[in-house]
Amino acid sequence: MNKKKIDPESSPWAPFGIQLRAFREARDLLQEELAPLIGCSPSHLSYIELAHRPPTRKLAELADIALDTGGTMLLMWYQLKNAAILEGFPEYARYESLAEQIRIFEIDVIAGLLQTRAYATAIEMGYVRQGNGTEELAKERIEFRLARQKIMERTPPPLVHVVLDESCLRRVVGGRDVMVEQLLHLEKLAERPEVLIQVAPFTLGENRPFTRVVHLLTMPNRKVLAYGEIEQRGYIDRDTKSVAVLTKSYDRLVVEAPGRAESLAFIRAARRDLEWMST
Repeated sequence: MNKKKIDPESSPWAPFGIQLRAFREARDLLQEELAPLIGCSPSHLSYIELAHRPPTRKLAELADIALDTGGTMLLMWYQLKNAAILEGFPEYARYESLAEQIRIFEIDVIAGLLQTRAYATAIEMGYVRQGNGTEELAKERIEFRLARQKIMERTPPPLVHVVLDESCLRRVVGGRDVMVEQLLHLEKLAERPEVLIQVAPFTLGENRPFTRVVHLLTMPNRKVLAYGEIEQRGYIDRDTKSVAVLTKSYDRLVVEAPGRAESLAFIRAARRDLEWMST
């Protein structure tokens, strides 16, 4: 049987079709077998895989369930539909959805993978009030961010290691109630075996090796990719030497920062400070 090749640049939806076909074939399913599981006909599925028709959100969700992708297809649907996402970030998100280990250092705001809906909404609506986008675009960014979080429910889940600068805990986003809910969410996440959260306190001073946000992804082939942002554009760094430098600095940060238990106590203390202030 001749299989038609898909040109990744033939349509904005071509990457979705390519990935959907790859997942289907990896599970030895024919189009006739997958189609009823995702609510369409085999011919319609063929059109989607060839990027002749765009998928619906519902189809992406059902494909994730049927193929056990950990939310990858829905994430790609948001990436390709959403023009509001920072250029370069959709590429990172695709790699993130497949990574075995995710390491993040964040400054000022809680990392997106760990945000509650209320916290994410407060951030995005803040941009709207500042004139940086519309409410519609803000809603798309919020849904995209929450869709990314589904990778943490994958089987097996990736190891997620996040180091939060103390500023992430002290900067009150969305008011007291939103921030208290967010810190409680961090406490629950920190109890999961595959999630490691550390806090880099202000007292680290000059011993904190980073002055910007850092993302490191360890892929199934053990290759490590880095992600950074400059001038409103994100980019993937594949250079072995520069990624090695970032990895070494991240390892140093992990050693300098308080450990898991002490960091959890730090988060709880920050949350109790907010609760105490309200009384």
